Amino acid sequence: MNKSADKSKKNPEAVSKEENAKAILELKGKKYELDILHASMGPDVIDVQNFYRRTGCFTYDPGYTSTASCESKITFIDGEKGILLYRGYPIEQLAEYGDYLETCYLLLYGDLPTQAERRRFDYEITHHTMVHEQMRAFFQGFRRDAHPMAIMVAVVGALSSFYHDSTDINDPHQREVATRRMIAKIPTLSAMAYKYSLGQPFIYPRNDLDYASNFLHMCFSVPSEEYKVNPVLARAMDRIFILHADHEQNASTSTVRLAGSSGANPFACIAAGIASLWGPAHGGANEAALNMLEEIGTPENIPKYIARAKDRNDPFRLMGFGHRVYKNYDPRARIMQRTAHEVLAEVGDPNDPLLEVAHELEQIALKDEYFLERKLYPNIDFYSGITLRALGFPTSMFTVLFALARTVGWIAHWREMIADPHRRIGRPRQLYTGPVLRDYVPMSKRGTGLGDGIHNH
Repeated sequence: MNKSADKSKKNPEAVSKEENAKAILELKGKKYELDILHASMGPDVIDVQNFYRRTGCFTYDPGYTSTASCESKITFIDGEKGILLYRGYPIEQLAEYGDYLETCYLLLYGDLPTQAERRRFDYEITHHTMVHEQMRAFFQGFRRDAHPMAIMVAVVGALSSFYHDSTDINDPHQREVATRRMIAKIPTLSAMAYKYSLGQPFIYPRNDLDYASNFLHMCFSVPSEEYKVNPVLARAMDRIFILHADHEQNASTSTVRLAGSSGANPFACIAAGIASLWGPAHGGANEAALNMLEEIGTPENIPKYIARAKDRNDPFRLMGFGHRVYKNYDPRARIMQRTAHEVLAEVGDPNDPLLEVAHELEQIALKDEYFLERKLYPNIDFYSGITLRALGFPTSMFTVLFALARTVGWIAHWREMIADPHRRIGRPRQLYTGPVLRDYVPMSKRGTGLGDGIHNH
């Protein structure tokens, strides 16, 4: 992989300083010149790395929505235009013509692989899918009704206790080994979490199957009968993995980077990302969208729920519409819509009432001024829940599948951060609004009753 790893060195620097490009800040009667860093695409940024030292002030940005926390060459999003690029390649082209492992290689190394590079990469991933046999014992410690995401957080973090030869972040070879192990083993662990929730025996991976087919086989086959993977469903699963592979500096990716900035081993960093993804505002959005469609029930009920969504006093919200970044149609949503139709046509009724509801709701939302003014366009979660349900997965597995797909994105960002010569441990600052300096009061002088400072919980 050295050849591919070197390819990124040929790319021009995405960020540069122009001598005459300055931002002027006036603060307390003084003027400060701040460098402007120029991106290859997207907004330029104002360099505030030395802002506190020069001004004595911090910048304030809850949620970091206006802050570039790092420099990256991996993924670009233009939310206003509805564009998503992996290393410069449109997501639509990768989903149409490529596959997940090719996308993994692209995200990790910056270029699409040659035929020889692809064969070697596929071989190495395929032959790392087994997990240590002692890991099977870990699952016995969970309650039989444990949430699969709870299991994933634990077992992925536990990988570092089994693979000591790939935890040294300063060793490039160990970083490569850890990369392959996680991309290969996360599907195996995900399938094991699913099987454990069903009380079914674990199914070993097969080297004769492609990545998505192998995962479906581990999830849905049983020892008592032969299971043949449907190629249409395998292609749909692969496409879902591509669509979720990376999404720039979201909450879970930022969590991986922050954990990695301390020097934590890669398995611990990915476990941290899985924990962040578990939040309903992040990885659980597709489940919420599916629940909403089930609540609406039939197309005839849509006008009533549209009216409820517009009522500020009604707690009902249309899930699967709008996005923190996209202010246009989510480019992944159209691909997921087509995938949903393909899967339903293959395994069920293409006139699934939930798909009818979703399609009708989408058409209304794209024409209604209320949604257009607020730029509430359908996002990927709007259709992914329907698709995953049709593939046979329960809602408890939706976020696990998201984590499986996103693992490569997390690893790509972790690798990029580790290789950055300017890497520093993450240390956000705060706007402190608590008590000012106070002197300690001895217990004998604090009174004997329950004061305002005592709170019973």
